[in-house]
Amino acid sequence: MRVAPDDPLRPDVRALLHEHLADMRRTSPPESVHALDPEALAASDVVFVTARDGDGVLLGCGALKALPAGDAEVKSMRTALAARGRGVAAAVLAELVAVARARGERRLLLETGSEPFFDAAVRLYERHGFVPTGPFAGYTADPHSRYLALDL
Repeated sequence: MRVAPDDPLRPDVRALLHEHLADMRRTSPPESVHALDPEALAASDVVFVTARDGDGVLLGCGALKALPAGDAEVKSMRTALAARGRGVAAAVLAELVAVARARGERRLLLETGSEPFFDAAVRLYERHGFVPTGPFAGYTADPHSRYLALDL
């Protein structure tokens, strides 16, 4: 598996991100869906990475969005259905943490849902040292959201 910067506008990535957005909209009320679309992930303040196998097949993705004061937000973590259980999300998250450290970020933050659908993701983040925190960067207290942070 290779995790590296990629273009969120590539057709296979777009398809994975649209699947991600559809799940978010199915699982959370509209006002609580904070996932970014491919165009937003192509912005200059976002580092977008994908995991691909040796044949170039897309396995998963994730992004870092720059925030003020030396923080960055983890966005759009998604593993393709066929690749689940193979360590893809852990590899993508490890790459995002490494990128954030190399950029001198002081803290990684993220928002995820509070519904049971998101429990596996929260366990992944907790295994990597993320701890509960409060809303940040314009988010507000929301019963459908959980906020996590990792000091770097």
